[in-house]
Amino acid sequence: MHTEVILVRHAASVPPTADGPGQLTRPLTRDGLRQARAWVDTLIAPRPAAVWSSPYRRAIQTVRPVANALGLPVRTRWDLREWDDGLPYTDDWISHYAESWADPARARPDGESLDKLTARASAALRELAGAHRGQVVLVAGHGTFIARALSGFGAPVDWAFWQRMSMPAVYRLRFAEPAADPAVTGLETE
Repeated sequence: MHTEVILVRHAASVPPTADGPGQLTRPLTRDGLRQARAWVDTLIAPRPAAVWSSPYRRAIQTVRPVANALGLPVRTRWDLREWDDGLPYTDDWISHYAESWADPARARPDGESLDKLTARASAALRELAGAHRGQVVLVAGHGTFIARALSGFGAPVDWAFWQRMSMPAVYRLRFAEPAADPAVTGLETE
């Protein structure tokens, strides 16, 4: 009995700025809302039994059209949130991210290392797979969260992979058992 987790990176979102909105409330752009609607047929085809999301607005907005089409609620979990990078707002965040990918054990004050994110992300997805054995589960998340989860499951993910990841991006995790690493496949995005 296999369990499938369909992992979706949120669609195009409003970029962060020094004046906000903050991580929890930053929404999708108009194009991102269109992208979310465009993926409905693809994401309902495997008939998810549950829809889960990061509590961040942009992730919820990405899967809400699918949940509505299926007549399911979007349930949230704090452990599905994006990486707590510990950075105050900066326009030069990319260099800080590159440094973290080069040294994933490094954590900034009040931040989470990429190694800790890897453990959190893979544990959260294993827990969802265990709670939904034999079913398909749709999970909305974020780029760094997804990349580190895939890495934790043995996929060859690195800084260059993260930089190429589109919004949205869709990956299928097929678990034979929640404790075993899943088979990972990706779907092309527009």
